[in-house]
Amino acid sequence: MNRVEIRYCTQCRWLLRAAWMAQELLSTFEQELSELALQPDTGGIFDVRANGELVWSRKQQGRFPEITELKQLVRDQIAPERDLGHADRKPTPQS
Repeated sequence: MNRVEIRYCTQCRWLLRAAWMAQELLSTFEQELSELALQPDTGGIFDVRANGELVWSRKQQGRFPEITELKQLVRDQIAPERDLGHADRKPTPQS
């Protein structure tokens, strides 16, 4: 099975954001995930790893992920064949 880790900064008070993203990932990947860990840290860190591979770094990206893009990145690591339904659809241009 698969493991996701969310390392977040306690000094920045990002626990609620990390917990919400964890909940979303657990709900979306309930069959694919065997474990999701929240790892407190310091220094402005907000990193997400799937099976040991870094899929998101706030410091590298300069921002937090949107939940749909995080789900896509995690999916690409743990279940690349999985369709995420509406989360995979691109917005259609407005006329």
